[in-house]
Amino acid sequence: MSGVRNGGDLVVETLEALGAKTVFGIPGQHALGLFDAMGRGNLHFVSSRVENNSAFAADGYSRATGEVGVLFLSTGPGALTSLAGLQEAYATGVPMVVIASQIPLEGLGARRKGMLHQLDDQKASAANVTKSQRLIQHASGIPSAIQDAWTEAISSPQGPVWLEIPQNVLLDPIMVPPVEDALAEAADNPPRVELVREAVKWLSTAERPAIIAGGGTRRGRAEKALLSIAEKLRAPVISTPGGNGAFPWNHELSLQSWIEDQYMTELLEDADVLIVIGSSLGEVTSNYFTFEPRGRIIQIDAEPRVLESNRPGLGIRADAGQALAALDSALDAALTGTHGQRADWNGTPPEALVKEALAKVKARLESQDLAKELTFMADIREAVPAAMQTFWDMTISAYWAWSCWDAREGQFHSAQGAGGLGFGFPAAIGGAVGLETTGRPGGSARVLAVSGDGSAMYSISELATAKQHNVPVTWLIVDDGGYGILREYMVGAFGKATATELARPDFVKLAEAFGVPAVRVAPEDVGDALKAGFAADGPNVVVVETLLQMFAPTHLDV
Repeated sequence: MSGVRNGGDLVVETLEALGAKTVFGIPGQHALGLFDAMGRGNLHFVSSRVENNSAFAADGYSRATGEVGVLFLSTGPGALTSLAGLQEAYATGVPMVVIASQIPLEGLGARRKGMLHQLDDQKASAANVTKSQRLIQHASGIPSAIQDAWTEAISSPQGPVWLEIPQNVLLDPIMVPPVEDALAEAADNPPRVELVREAVKWLSTAERPAIIAGGGTRRGRAEKALLSIAEKLRAPVISTPGGNGAFPWNHELSLQSWIEDQYMTELLEDADVLIVIGSSLGEVTSNYFTFEPRGRIIQIDAEPRVLESNRPGLGIRADAGQALAALDSALDAALTGTHGQRADWNGTPPEALVKEALAKVKARLESQDLAKELTFMADIREAVPAAMQTFWDMTISAYWAWSCWDAREGQFHSAQGAGGLGFGFPAAIGGAVGLETTGRPGGSARVLAVSGDGSAMYSISELATAKQHNVPVTWLIVDDGGYGILREYMVGAFGKATATELARPDFVKLAEAFGVPAVRVAPEDVGDALKAGFAADGPNVVVVETLLQMFAPTHLDV
């Protein structure tokens, strides 16, 4: 077989031509043609231990680098195991190309031949969690199909795209020559001119404009235009959990990310024009659907299904970056240099309003018994270098971080899109690998993952992956002996918690069994332990046994 090329070679050659450098996944019988071909190419393969974690890792790679995450999956159970991870990427708009193997062509079409891993229609299983799904039935179609998938993945709204290739198409010899080039450019997604013009009309007469910056702001790289628009209008800006980092935390117009506080809800309700960028005004952003805006809404989103899904408004379907750049330019032409003087919140300047609102939130928190939690989160923030990227699982620390984490020059990543457990550590592995792969200098490839003991068990096997690839990730596990937030919810709702307590391992000994250094520290020592972990080589784990509480919800008092 020496010198004979097959469909697997076409996959690898096309990916390399498109700029792929790293692939995540797990080998499988029907996918062996892919892995054999990788041995003849230059792709770096990171082998996870569970396919769902491979999906999270490819997601984290993309979030950390801005490049497309690539995932190789085996057939049947392997492909299906990835779906929860892909739901997070799909919900958050993370560009990925997913290549799954398939049973041989002769077994397709729901014929029950009894082939290993056989499904009636495998790609249909991915329909809820990917932008599109394609079955490639001949080798000559591989390069174009992958190029098209890559284009679709990076075109807003971005997201994962699913391809599957039968075993024999990957393995059979081919006549197709080696792939020399491949080009994928994101489809243009600008705003309609008349909609920008109408938005400018609304904003040019607004006295109390405000802005909600959602995750689409970051995905569209719209931060610079957002800052310019906010300053022109003197509009307060609040970020959703997905938008955290889109606007400077300490800017005089920044309401930070306290989106779940009634003081912020009331302020936003008083806006006469509210610009919503890359957000559906969904459950968390609306403070659990208690938000009742009295002004007009301009909603910008690349996904048309999001527009007006919760509130009527001027819906502008466009990439956030293109839309805000167009809006910023149009405002330059329409507004005078003194326009910002119009901003007046019932006699209060917007900058003073922002300061007052943040002070009210701070006072509310300090009136509760939350000194331990506030100190814990502040100690983590102080220990994490300003440019370090962080990855947060669905855990009480992350719910605090949604509101209080100042991303500084780093990026904040969480599983708030779909809300599944197990995201933090594998996504951080992918992020760190990505930063290493793209050539970040020195130790800046190190990232932080934060999990609870419940979510940590979803991805504990990836300690083997981190060790095998010597990934520079520090994993903070906050161990409270159960599903802490569910415990809190149940006690609040029913007076007692059921099925929330967990028998858990000694995480320090478990990490050491994988050859990963680990330490258990008291909550007050978390900062020093993290700093030591950041200074080390390869993966390491910090375990803190403590029970954290959430701040009291404000939407229940409305």
